[in-house]
Amino acid sequence: QLQLVESGGGLVQPGGSLTLSCAASRGILDYYNVAWYRQAPGKEREPVSCISSSEYMRTTNYTESVKGRFAISRDNAKNTVYLQMNSLKAEDTGVYYCAADLDQMCLTTIVLPWDYWGQGTQVTVSS
Repeated sequence: QLQLVESGGGLVQPGGSLTLSCAASRGILDYYNVAWYRQAPGKEREPVSCISSSEYMRTTNYTESVKGRFAISRDNAKNTVYLQMNSLKAEDTGVYYCAADLDQMCLTTIVLPWDYWGQGTQVTVSS
C-alpha cells in the first residue's frame, strides 16, 4: 500500500550540507514510522535516524555518529520525511534509504525488517 521514493543525494564537500527527501507516492506516510538507513561501500546497511508517526508524537532517534549533525522531520502536507544533514564527513558517504512500517519499533540500534523500502539515493562526501 506504500511506495517510497528518495531524492536529494549528490556530491558535497566535507563540512557541507544536504537534505534528503523520502516521499510516499502512494499511501499516507503520516501513519507510518519512518527510518533512514545508509550503506557505505563495503559495509553493511546501518540505521541512521527514525521518526515515529504523528500518533506517536513524531519522536526522533539518531545513531550516535550523526547526533547533533542530522535532523529528521516530516511534512504531512507533502507526504514526505526529510533528513537534513549538516557538517558532513567522508564517513557519511553511502546510499541512503528510507523505510516505513506501521508497527516497527523506531530504533536506530539494529537493522530491522521494515515493511517498505525506497530505492535509495547516493550521498558522496568528498573534496
